[in-house]
Amino acid sequence: MSTDNNSTSRRQFLKATGGLAVASLLPNLGIAGLFAGSSDLIQIAIVGCGGRGSGAAVNAVSTTSGPIKLIAMADVFADRLTSSYDNLSKTIGEQMDVPEDRKFIGFDAYKHAMDSLKPGDVVILTTPPAFRWVHFKYAISKRLNVFMEKPVTVDGPTSRRMLRLAEDATAANLKVGVGLMSRHYIGMQELHERIQDGELGEILLMRGYRMHGPTATFQSLPKPAGMTDLEYQIRRFHSFLWASGGCFNDYYIHHIDHLCWMKNAWPVSAQALGGRHYRQNAAGGTFVDQNLDTYSVEYTFADGCKFFFDGRCMTGAHGIFSSYVHGAKGVGVAARSGDFGGPQATYRGQVVSREAMLWQSTNESNPYQNEWDVLIHAIRDDNPHNEVKRGVEASLVCSMGRMAAHTGQEITFEQMLNCEHEFAPEVDKLTYETPSPLMPGADGRYPVPQPGLKGDREY
Repeated sequence: MSTDNNSTSRRQFLKATGGLAVASLLPNLGIAGLFAGSSDLIQIAIVGCGGRGSGAAVNAVSTTSGPIKLIAMADVFADRLTSSYDNLSKTIGEQMDVPEDRKFIGFDAYKHAMDSLKPGDVVILTTPPAFRWVHFKYAISKRLNVFMEKPVTVDGPTSRRMLRLAEDATAANLKVGVGLMSRHYIGMQELHERIQDGELGEILLMRGYRMHGPTATFQSLPKPAGMTDLEYQIRRFHSFLWASGGCFNDYYIHHIDHLCWMKNAWPVSAQALGGRHYRQNAAGGTFVDQNLDTYSVEYTFADGCKFFFDGRCMTGAHGIFSSYVHGAKGVGVAARSGDFGGPQATYRGQVVSREAMLWQSTNESNPYQNEWDVLIHAIRDDNPHNEVKRGVEASLVCSMGRMAAHTGQEITFEQMLNCEHEFAPEVDKLTYETPSPLMPGADGRYPVPQPGLKGDREY
């Protein structure tokens, strides 16, 4: 999808996305069983042993298209690797063979883990996204297929870099999956097809909401003694823009991605509001993270269609976690609860009611497993499969909305793509001894967004 492709036909769109809406259905129809007799072992390695890395490994070995085994693990922190290894040993023990000499710790651990694989194997990249381009570049050099977690970029320079790497991966005939699993949810695919067939009429408005209490590492108190700023920020990566794009990119990307998919376009501009309401916890400790507590973004598409997204992390406030598509004929529920939760449905008119329902999905398939089934299917059958460009564009649209809120300016897609502010320009050179890309002031606090005062930078 590009910024001006509102006239793209359904056939062209499916071709451009590699036929994902069709391909994702294959494992659920038993097609994956055709490949179960394959004797070719696919080896995998995890780079980034957090919850998503471990979860992706379970999904990888759960595919039914031939033997798969986890053989190497890498992380910056030994405790993270040990915890992941212990948990995986209990769940996929027979499908992993990770001896001590294939457990790698350090900022260069990713190289050793990938060196343990052979060309055609798969590396799972699930570190904070600041390191994604570094690891992806090395994976391409080793001719490895890749599964990478979202978001895949956090700023303009890394987005441009990842788009070039995506082209390199395609030229090398590598298969790459990106963890935007909503597009692999069967109900979401069926809704997309119905919208493209005109069931809702011309799309006029879309709405997305993720509003709940603080979660993960959204808020951070001052760094504990004995820990470097670099370690502290990587461990609490949701709190720092250089590491993750902040809560905006990491939390909100799924709704932004799947709603833009329903439109078959990316917005061309964004204006936004945001506020930082709470600077201390109940005990009087001062938060030092870079996130705003509330975000409200108005995205505009080339045809004038609007997409409103609201995000909030506040204890005790009204919670909403859902998304909607409004057309000239009716409304569709894209995510009823969570990032993709169904059932998806369409309704006559603009009121969601039982009496007005036209259709409701019934397939409750696991999109985390579906995306892996598609990736492994593509590897074994040598089908084209590279989701990186779409992953970069979804990440860039997140950054566009985030920057609009953080600067108080209208930000266009092209401005975000060509923005020269790289949050971590030498992230590939980091070691345990180097300073962090972001250092605190004399008061121990980190720079926060100042809308209206900084127009071309977020901090």
